[in-house]
Amino acid sequence: MDLVLLTALGVGGATIFGSLLGFLFKDISHKFSDIVLSFAAGVMMAAAVLGLVLPSLDYGGKFGLIITIAGIFVGALSLNLIDKLTPHLHKLVGPDIESHNNHSLNKVLLFVMAIAIHNLPEGIAAGVGFGSGNSSQALMIAGGIALQNIPEGMVIIGPMLAAGVSPKKTFLCAMATGLIEVVGTLIGYLAVSVASAILPFALAFAGGTMLYVVSDEMIPETHAHGNERGATYALLVGFCVMLVTDVLLG
Repeated sequence: MDLVLLTALGVGGATIFGSLLGFLFKDISHKFSDIVLSFAAGVMMAAAVLGLVLPSLDYGGKFGLIITIAGIFVGALSLNLIDKLTPHLHKLVGPDIESHNNHSLNKVLLFVMAIAIHNLPEGIAAGVGFGSGNSSQALMIAGGIALQNIPEGMVIIGPMLAAGVSPKKTFLCAMATGLIEVVGTLIGYLAVSVASAILPFALAFAGGTMLYVVSDEMIPETHAHGNERGATYALLVGFCVMLVTDVLLG
């Protein structure tokens, strides 16, 4: 449990660390941020497949394939429902929120809320990984999520400061989005620990949510600024780094 708690704090703390970098590098170029986010997307994709989907098949037994496919789609559909209630992150980071002529505080707060809501299932994914009992795979999943949280934390800062929110309140909002991920991690771990029968479905569900985030949020954002080729190779590098890590960890 101590390792789970430390990892939960690390996953949530990555968002806070990213927000601190956001204060330092408010004018970071899209090209650089797209490369970092693409690398994180590759890491998350590999973590979802290797650490969640494949173990779901293993734990599912006779009906493993059906359970895994069902879990993936239920996870994706759950985030699809969330997206209907809150705007897509790559749209919120677009011209509407960055324009000097439109510093609507309501849009900024909606932007922060969207990130917070999306952080909850990511945290659950990290917790479910620990519930499987395979600490190395769980750490790989948590590492992928944490890496993605750093540029996400950086993205929060600029729009809020531009909207006139004080630096202190901006940092507190960023911290809140990270803490939600800590809560999600603990929920995921406790859920599968209490009811181990749901583990195969929970693993696939978590994998589906992560794949959805990569496809629906991260890739569109990294391809929105004319750097598609660099973003694609960065994604592949991220995927291969996690593949090598998984093989070395056994």
